[in-house]
Amino acid sequence: MGTFFSETGWLCLTVTAVLGAVILCKLKKNHRQEGRKMVCLAGLWGGACLLSLSLFWGLILFSLSCFLMYAYFSGQEFLPVDQKAVLITGGDSGIGHALSKYLDKLGFTVFAGVLDEKGSGAEELRRTCSKHLSVLQLDITNSQQIRDAHSKVMEKVQNRGLWAVVNNAGILGFPIDGELIPMTQYKRCMAVNFFGAVEVTKAFLPLLRKSKGRLVNISSMAGGVPMEKMAAYSSTKAALTMFSAVMRKELSKWGVKVSVIQPGSFQTNGAEPSEEDQREDGMVCSFNTEGQVSGSAVHSCSPASFQQGIKLGSDVSVKHHLLLSEGYDPSPSSPLLSSSLTSRVWADADDPCGSVLSSGTLNN
Repeated sequence: MGTFFSETGWLCLTVTAVLGAVILCKLKKNHRQEGRKMVCLAGLWGGACLLSLSLFWGLILFSLSCFLMYAYFSGQEFLPVDQKAVLITGGDSGIGHALSKYLDKLGFTVFAGVLDEKGSGAEELRRTCSKHLSVLQLDITNSQQIRDAHSKVMEKVQNRGLWAVVNNAGILGFPIDGELIPMTQYKRCMAVNFFGAVEVTKAFLPLLRKSKGRLVNISSMAGGVPMEKMAAYSSTKAALTMFSAVMRKELSKWGVKVSVIQPGSFQTNGAEPSEEDQREDGMVCSFNTEGQVSGSAVHSCSPASFQQGIKLGSDVSVKHHLLLSEGYDPSPSSPLLSSSLTSRVWADADDPCGSVLSSGTLNN
C-alpha cells in the first residue's frame, strides 16, 4: 500500500491537480457552479478509481476520464462575465424577475429595477440571489427615480460602464375594443411601455457606450401583428419596436448593439388589473345604452378573462384545433407574420435565457 501511494497515488494526484487547474483557468471568468462541481467530481472519481480497481486499470481509467473531461471543456465557449454589469427593469415578477436570477447565477453584476423595493418580488431577489445583485427602486415613469438609479449604478460600475440595459418593464393595459378604452389607459400604456423605456435608454446610454454594450428591448408580436382588444398595448409595442430599429442604426457607429425580443406567453403580472383598471372596468361595463356595447359583452374582455385567453393561446392542442377548423383562413395575417418572423432569432423554450445569451448578437 505504501508503494501504491508513493508512486501511482502521487501520479494520479498530479493528473487531478493538472485537470483541475485547466478547468479553473477555463472558468476563471465565469462563476457558474458547474465548473467547481466538475473539479470536485474529478477528485472523487480519481479516489474511486484508485480504491476500487487494480493499480494498472485504475490509472488507465482515471487518465482516460480526465482526457475526455478536458476535451469536453476545451470545446465549450463560455460567455465571460467578469466585471460585466446588467440593468434590468421590471424585476418584480415575470421575465425581469427570472432574468435577474439567471444572470446573477451566471455571475453578472445585476441591477434589478423594481416598481416596489419592499414588495415580495424584490424581497425574493434579495433572499435568493448573491451579493452581485442589487435591487433598485425604479418606476420607469418617474424621472427622479431614473436619475437616482443612474447615480447608484454609476457609483458601482464607475468607468466599466454597463454591459447591457434590458428594458423589460411593461403593462398590458385594459384588453377591450379600442373605441372603449379610456384615454387614461392609452396614456398609461404609452407612459410605461414606450416613454419609460425611452427615458431609461437615454439615461443609461453613456454607460453602454463605455463598454460598447447592448440595449435589449422586450417588445411583443402584438406590435407587428394586429390583435383585437389590444389597441393600446399593440400601439406602444409597435412604437418601441420602431424606436429600437432607429436606435440600432444610430448607435452602430458607437459599437452599441440593439436587440428586440418578442416573447410568447409568459407568467407575469403585466396583465394583472390595478385598482385604476378595476375602476375603469366598472365604468366601461356600465355602458348599456342603445348603440353601445352591453356590459356583459364588455365584461367578457376583462383582464381576468383575457389572461385566461392568453393561457389557452399557449396550448398546442387549442392552436392545432383552430388551424384545422373548417373555414379558418390565415391569409389576412400571413403577410404580416411572414415579414415579422423571417429574421427572428428563436430561443429554446427549455432554456430561453441561455439561448439568447449564446446568440451572435449578444455574445460579445
